[in-house]
Amino acid sequence: MKALSQLALRLTCALACFSCLGISTCAQGGPPFLTNDPGTPGNGNWEINIGFMPVLRHNVNQYQLPQLDINFGLGDRIQLTGEIPYVLQTSPGEPQQTGWSNAFTGVKWRFYQNHKYGWQISTFPQFELEGPVGSSKNGIAAPATRFFLPVEITKSFSKIDLNFEAGYFFAWNRNSHPERILGFAAGHNLTPRFELVGEVYNDRAMGDLPHDTTWDVGGRYHFSNAFILLFMAGRSFSSNTSGQPNFFGYLGIQILLKNYGRRLQDSAEP
Repeated sequence: MKALSQLALRLTCALACFSCLGISTCAQGGPPFLTNDPGTPGNGNWEINIGFMPVLRHNVNQYQLPQLDINFGLGDRIQLTGEIPYVLQTSPGEPQQTGWSNAFTGVKWRFYQNHKYGWQISTFPQFELEGPVGSSKNGIAAPATRFFLPVEITKSFSKIDLNFEAGYFFAWNRNSHPERILGFAAGHNLTPRFELVGEVYNDRAMGDLPHDTTWDVGGRYHFSNAFILLFMAGRSFSSNTSGQPNFFGYLGIQILLKNYGRRLQDSAEP
């Protein structure tokens, strides 16, 4: 209870800072952020995210390059997703390790939306697939499959949009472990092209395994309707010796396609 109270207090402070900006908003979760939201690409549309994500800790550094996240809209409320990162890992006194990590595949379903009152709710079940044998041996992938079941909620106000996600990883064998996540994000559109978002995220492995409570700030810059710059940077609330991230970030590009991938989102119809 004490940990949840501290997390709630930190979230409240972050949201208060964003509310003071007093600018109209249309913020979302999803890349480059850890918290997902109920949004989907739209029927026949593709959303492709290609990013670089470093996670730096006091005893090990990981660099996801690239992190591939590919989404397809099936109807207006369903999204098919596939995601996989290629990881470079370094540790003091240890040889450098590289390889593909665990892939995710899933389906998001936005089962409730009320535009009048600004509510959207979805669920996003996913399978985290067993990592390649070589990657599992060198510690950059888990040697087991897990099932992830989250719920995403968005509430839009006149000056701020709030996103919340809660989910649980179900472990199927002794090589995997259950895990619980909680994510909060809030943001504003500072200009028609530039969106700024703040996030608090808690990732807790069940049992005596280490957990992360992190904060970050980032955003999206729309070069056009088809190309969006994604960026984010953050760290843990704890000290550098806690095992939590000293720094993590994301830098990438989002590509939006329509007509089943035949055209860019901002291209004119024939």
